[in-house]
Amino acid sequence: MLRGKVAVVTGAGRGIGRGVALELADQGAKVVVNDYGVGLDGREPTSAPAEAVVEEIRQAGGDAVANADSVAEWNRAARIITAAVERFGRLDILVTCAGFLRDRMIFNMNEDEFDAVVGVHLKGTFNCVRHAAPLLREQRSGRIITFSSGAGLFGNPGQANYGSAKAAISGLTKVVARDLGKYGVTANGICPVAATRMTMTPETLKAREIRRQQGIIREESALRQLENLKPEDVAPMVAFLASDFAATVNGQFFLCAGTSYSLLSQPRAEKTIYKEGRWTLDELDELVPVTLAEGLVNPAPRKKET
Repeated sequence: MLRGKVAVVTGAGRGIGRGVALELADQGAKVVVNDYGVGLDGREPTSAPAEAVVEEIRQAGGDAVANADSVAEWNRAARIITAAVERFGRLDILVTCAGFLRDRMIFNMNEDEFDAVVGVHLKGTFNCVRHAAPLLREQRSGRIITFSSGAGLFGNPGQANYGSAKAAISGLTKVVARDLGKYGVTANGICPVAATRMTMTPETLKAREIRRQQGIIREESALRQLENLKPEDVAPMVAFLASDFAATVNGQFFLCAGTSYSLLSQPRAEKTIYKEGRWTLDELDELVPVTLAEGLVNPAPRKKET
């Protein structure tokens, strides 16, 4: 499906990014495997994860090159894109998987924890897309696949930084789809659910238990638990969106959880009330509970005092 294509995959040294890089290579693409190689805390970078995936690709008969630059830094993100052109002569596909977590409840989160996560996820996605966009626009073709999350679409406890970044990536992707669509370039987003080193830490498992207690079970069916959702299960959908078969799919988001793929709906007005002139508080007090707010459920109801 991707023979002759050149792809850049960020965060490809482990987890979902690794699965994507291997799948694109298996489909014939030449791949720049980017990974800053840091630990879960964002420290101690190393090129080893990216180099290991490149070796896997080469052992399977594919072609790849490693890159260990940080997506969060403007000039280093440029080098990630340049690596594709210098090694393979062009760029056709950009997949932005890079990211990490620093979960903390909003009343405990500090500025550094917020800035670091937003810097990698949101700024890192922008950096790579921005540097790739002129190349894709000039050649009048290309595929951009970003990574959003249910944390950004629906909200997860303890993830104000991650959820903010992922929600913003959704907005960024929609704008990029409109900016580049007329040039034959598409931009779509993946919302993955999988067991990775980021999602199976004690902190994230605790947050998951909080969601379960609050009745938030959108991410998994009653018959399938998170630990059974493999990172590589996301990759086939990414490969499809990266292919010529998805030329008319643009500005869309797909929830990928194991073998379950879903098209997510775009935000739209669900209910509307209207009147001539400005609303009064008394009118809203009377109408909103039986119209706009009817049937709404509080995702985090107040705890009963004991």
